[in-house]
Amino acid sequence: MRRLKRSGFADLPLHGGRAPAWLVKRMIKLANCIVTIIVDEYGRDVFLSRLADPYWFQALGCVLGYDWHSSGLTTVLTGVLKSAIEPSEFGLAVCGGKGKVSRNVPFEISSTGEELSLSTGKIEELKYASRMSAKIDNSVLQDGYQLYHHAFFLAEDGEWAVIQQGMNVGNRTARRYHWISGNVKSFVVEPHAAIVSERKSNCVLNMTARESEGCRRASVDLIRENPRKLARDLCLLRRTKQRILDEWMIKDGEFPRSKFLSMPLRINWRAVKRAYEFQPRNYEELLSIKGIGPATVRGLALVSEIIFGEEPSWRDPVKYSFAYGGKDGVPFPVDRKAMDESISILRQAIEEAHLSIDEKIRSLKRLREILPSSFRL
Repeated sequence: MRRLKRSGFADLPLHGGRAPAWLVKRMIKLANCIVTIIVDEYGRDVFLSRLADPYWFQALGCVLGYDWHSSGLTTVLTGVLKSAIEPSEFGLAVCGGKGKVSRNVPFEISSTGEELSLSTGKIEELKYASRMSAKIDNSVLQDGYQLYHHAFFLAEDGEWAVIQQGMNVGNRTARRYHWISGNVKSFVVEPHAAIVSERKSNCVLNMTARESEGCRRASVDLIRENPRKLARDLCLLRRTKQRILDEWMIKDGEFPRSKFLSMPLRINWRAVKRAYEFQPRNYEELLSIKGIGPATVRGLALVSEIIFGEEPSWRDPVKYSFAYGGKDGVPFPVDRKAMDESISILRQAIEEAHLSIDEKIRSLKRLREILPSSFRL
């Protein structure tokens, strides 16, 4: 029997293989019915906001017939929704997916945007949102999880949501990132609706944290100067690295900072030169430049902290867990009020959907199994 983890994060193990065809076919049918009711009754904006709620997203996958704790739920469920949602019918579209399919997002946004009669300017905004959300979670938030799945949801009014997932090959776990356009005031300052993970790391380079504002400004200042100066600063750190890093060690048994302030092996100096010529006004403009990736972000943060004293945040931004407990309150009880609010829309959609009695019973039973035994629908 598993014990409750103090961190409160549920396991999201990496599972191999494929969902069986019979299950996927059934999931698509159910998803079409459920999405129809939600969009008709509540509107597209509510549907997008529900997708940005990790608990509701997980519950939807369970209702459709998938295992609640599998990393595969993310990829299978977004694929199912992509098949179930016809843009001309719903005024919604799902772009991208797992692996190579994620690279098609810009083209899919263009084609579906035209189908939904979006302006050229709005289509370019959506492409930018897709590109920046992926760059943030791959480069600006350096938590050890490499993205392998990117799904972009868009509506005919231009609102959007992103669900993407990264893999940590070392510990064989996944981490899921949720975005919703209404929450994004800035792509570089705590933009996520939620981040779901099994583990909360002791140290993550988190350049999206509010505490990293000074480091972000210093990074922009560094890139606006002649690239030769940045190269000299990095060379200085390489020559004196051990002495300087020893002085910045965290005391009292905490992880040594040197493990995380590792020197990037390579920096894309062509991209640095392009950034210098562009003269970005802020950190978001800097990140939007092609070629500015994890190594450059890390190198700039390193120089900003050690030479100029502008420390970035090392706080892991995981802020939500879908560890809602079992039907008997195992591994732990749940917040019933929050659960009731999250489940009510999904329950109503099932009850009103054009499904057979048997299909409704099966779906409601799946929904019931998510809840503690003392909490009834």
